[in-house]
Amino acid sequence: MNIEFSGKTVIVTGAAHGFGRAISLAFAQRGAQVWACDVQADGLNTTRQQCLDEGGQCEVRTVDVSNHAAVHAFVAEVTQAAGKIDVIVNNAGGVLGQVGRPLEEVTPDEWNRIFGVNTSGAFYFAQAAAPAMKTAKFGRIVNISSGAGLGISLTGIQAYASAKAALIGLTRQLAHELGPWNITVNSIAPGFVRSNPTTERQWESYGADGQRALINNIALKRLGSADDIAHGVLFFASDYANWISGQVISIDGGK
Repeated sequence: MNIEFSGKTVIVTGAAHGFGRAISLAFAQRGAQVWACDVQADGLNTTRQQCLDEGGQCEVRTVDVSNHAAVHAFVAEVTQAAGKIDVIVNNAGGVLGQVGRPLEEVTPDEWNRIFGVNTSGAFYFAQAAAPAMKTAKFGRIVNISSGAGLGISLTGIQAYASAKAALIGLTRQLAHELGPWNITVNSIAPGFVRSNPTTERQWESYGADGQRALINNIALKRLGSADDIAHGVLFFASDYANWISGQVISIDGGK
């Protein structure tokens, strides 16, 4: 399977490390013009440099995806510069430094912040890009959910599991709304991957016994990598997925 994106304009959110960096690099290696964003400027610059080192194209911007105005301004900039947006990968998310606590201790701000980054940001990007995609009668939106959105969160963070489940619901709803314009909307639900500082801390917190138990619950008996998630994104964004929309693929080694 030869997947190429020459001439395509691709936005990747949460691109400063982990999945977002791997996804940005995968598209850049295959000829796409990548526009990567995150709130972490240093990590973004590293992502850009890695893309350039591979001979790819990558522009980076510091964007808070939970900020409606900032998202719309960024998408407008990309649309003006490139003339179109072919692919959006809504990868930004995470637990924002929060830890699992009893629900009666969770504040409204903590709940809303996680929803803002994991769910609202994806809605804002789809909303901002929809006019250009409708005009082109083409678009690919890929939302990075989580195994927590299909079951429960290993972190015990109620808002994270709920926000990722909501992202799957949004995926299905937008697939039907945008389908008449040849815009597909799909989601990937990754299993646990050691891909960034947060997941490294989570991995260490399990201890040797917990780590063995986690791996034993995986059919392939090993952890995956950020590249495994990126490969799923490439498929959804490619011509091989022309008649696939509203779907969720679990990339988790088998559960």
